[in-house]
Amino acid sequence: MTRGGWKFWLPLALFAFFVALVGTQLLSPAQREVESAMIGKPLPQFVLAAASPDRPGVAAVDLKDGKPRLLNIWASWCIPCAAEAPQLEALQKQGVDIVGVAIRDRPEDVAAFLARYGNPYSRIGADNLSEVQLGIGSSGVPETFIVDGKGVIRYQHIGDIRPEHVPMLLEKLREAGA
Repeated sequence: MTRGGWKFWLPLALFAFFVALVGTQLLSPAQREVESAMIGKPLPQFVLAAASPDRPGVAAVDLKDGKPRLLNIWASWCIPCAAEAPQLEALQKQGVDIVGVAIRDRPEDVAAFLARYGNPYSRIGADNLSEVQLGIGSSGVPETFIVDGKGVIRYQHIGDIRPEHVPMLLEKLREAGA
């Protein structure tokens, strides 16, 4: 091999390295879910107007009455929110108090969603600017938080609730009430 041979192989080696790097990143995509930094901390102070005429709005003080509950962040325009509706109804039928926060939604769209998929919520607040959503560390919809009776966030469930998640959420609620 001549002395200039490395000039031929170096670009080829660099290209192979780049292809290998890109390939590994494609095979193991980055984590897209962002866990809340608020777990173990009290809810920020907030007051949200009602998002539905048949349910009251919600304030942080409503979640400090000694009773653990689910705080469900959702939107009528969210397809996974519709997919989790049967599980929320199942939880509500088992006595779970579920408070909803509708994100960037119009009252008529909230009403249509609830009419179509059911209304498991005891309260629904309208978070038109996503201030509460961002304040509790939610990065998307749907997300569900378990809030203990003192208003402290104990658990965050990212994504839609599926049937297999219901027992785990019931257990986390029991732990939050202990």
